[in-house]
Amino acid sequence: MLDLRVVAHILGWVMISVAVTLLLPAGLDWVRADADWPAFVVAAVISALFGALMILANTMPERPDLSLRQAFVLIASGWLTVCVFGSIPFMAYGLSVTDAVFETMSGITTTGSTVLTGLDAMPEGILLWRALLHWIGGIGIIAIAVMILPYLRVGGMQIYKMETSVHEGEAASFTSRILLRLSVVYIGLTILCFAVYWVLGMGFFDAVTHSMATISTGGYSTHDSSFGHFESLWLHWAAIVFMICGAIPFILFVRATQGNLRGLVKDEQVRGFLGFLAVFSILTALWLMSRDDGLGFGRALTLTAFNITAIVTTTGFATTDYTLWGNGAVGLFLLLMFVGGCSGSTSGSIKIYRYQVLWLFVRAHLKRLFSPRRIVVLRYNGATLGEDVPLSVLAFLAVFIATIAIFTVVLTFLGLDLVTAYSAAVTAISNVGPGLGPIIGPSGTFQSLPDPAKWVLVVAMLAGRLEVLALLVFFDRDFWRA
Repeated sequence: MLDLRVVAHILGWVMISVAVTLLLPAGLDWVRADADWPAFVVAAVISALFGALMILANTMPERPDLSLRQAFVLIASGWLTVCVFGSIPFMAYGLSVTDAVFETMSGITTTGSTVLTGLDAMPEGILLWRALLHWIGGIGIIAIAVMILPYLRVGGMQIYKMETSVHEGEAASFTSRILLRLSVVYIGLTILCFAVYWVLGMGFFDAVTHSMATISTGGYSTHDSSFGHFESLWLHWAAIVFMICGAIPFILFVRATQGNLRGLVKDEQVRGFLGFLAVFSILTALWLMSRDDGLGFGRALTLTAFNITAIVTTTGFATTDYTLWGNGAVGLFLLLMFVGGCSGSTSGSIKIYRYQVLWLFVRAHLKRLFSPRRIVVLRYNGATLGEDVPLSVLAFLAVFIATIAIFTVVLTFLGLDLVTAYSAAVTAISNVGPGLGPIIGPSGTFQSLPDPAKWVLVVAMLAGRLEVLALLVFFDRDFWRA
């Protein structure tokens, strides 16, 4: 049998962390004399009690080491734990259990899909809690992507194993140092984003919440019109810059603080990501100008760069309803949902490096077609790729597409039209946020969807955040055997 005591012990500390975080919106509502602050206190007490019980019932004599299978269980159960206790304030606010769980799962997976309307008039405590869900989910995603997924060999992530010379006894302290540095960079970028937003005219509270949503590439806004509420083009370009920062490998920022600035510009994944954004933003701006003679290039580029960056980085902010740009734009933004940012960032979807590895593999295969005896060595970022990396990427892509197909069919059986069902499946698994069509598009919400469809999408968001494969292992009988 799989020993889950160490997992339960760590989950206890996760619950304690959630409890402490819940005190922040409680304090804000208390200071502002809003009536919702007791809900956050009650949620914090419940989370803390359960956490303490889990820790005491599963006391570890020394710092435990996680096995491979325990790591898989911890990743999935950690997200579920935060979702359960994080949904309590939403239920106290008046949301049903389904809507509360949906909103919470969307928050911690940094998806950004919402069932809420009337955000402009909501208590600041609830709005802050939504932003905090994004923010804590974002740092959790970074930690997992950098420290765990490479060793679980999920979707080709093994090429990002950190090369160290530490001895086994020093591994724990090394991991702690890396996590501390990642956290410092994450906090630093959030503070910088907040400062820039505030200086450029955004209100203090809006700057706090939107900086969290930007760096975590989550996309929850405090306004129904999303980032379109802010008319300043300087704010739009600032958001573009920080959304890109959130989608760049955070380990590169850590190395930059240690003097290795060249890594940010030499990394093949980053260059491919930035090049992709630039090309598609400019081409779409030119196309948009051809449809509207009165639209200047600067305004067109701001529109396309912001909304394309928001979708590619899976942030999900919007400044306009881009589905009104025409059928070509609808097709383009559907394609962009499949892209994603870089590995080791807060963004979701397939991610740039997998496309790059896939291209290397396909090109090598083409060469072997006309030269069967030819030996082609695959190299990425200056290193030779192991034979298992392309296979892992292909397996991930196959499962990713198949998962979208399955969820689409399930959603259609639950009464959704094909456009809504397909785009909802894509946006949930890619952790993008808005879908397509009049119901869940950038101007709509997921509130009107039937409850069974919302539960399906909750599973889809979790599957996408866990890179799909990390969730599928639980359905293998051998995984649970001793």
